[in-house]
Amino acid sequence: MSFRTSPISRPITIRRAVARDAKRLTRLVRGSGAYEGKYAAAVAGYRVGPDYIEAHRAFVAVEADEQGGRTLGFYSLVLAPPELDLLFVADEAQGRGIGRLLVAHMRSEARAAGLDRVKVVSHRPAEGFYHRVGAVRTGTALAHPPAVPWDRPEFEFRIPSE
Repeated sequence: MSFRTSPISRPITIRRAVARDAKRLTRLVRGSGAYEGKYAAAVAGYRVGPDYIEAHRAFVAVEADEQGGRTLGFYSLVLAPPELDLLFVADEAQGRGIGRLLVAHMRSEARAAGLDRVKVVSHRPAEGFYHRVGAVRTGTALAHPPAVPWDRPEFEFRIPSE
């Protein structure tokens, strides 16, 4: 399944991630402005490897350009137990609706997989985003020092059947 849209400029395609995307996705996670300062430890050694991409439903949003496509963001849906494990939008692409596109795509994938709910353990700065895209706060994930020394909000997307 591929979603195409042009919210601002060039067409954006959401496609299944492949092993060769691993380095780009790792750079996107580690370079995220949302994980600077006190949050840096959470992603300092994080790696999105080819094995991770093969094990989960990972999808990439790319914008067509002369070089064949720029990575704007990605997400990973884990089926058992159902969880939106990762969702990142490149800093320079934020505010263009990429996150909303990725969430809409994730909901479609979850529905196709027969899921009725998808859990999200959010990064604190992303809490407002998840509220805006329809996730419901369900609780708090407790800290896991040293990598994550703070509590995190838990959300849930409810996936209605068609």
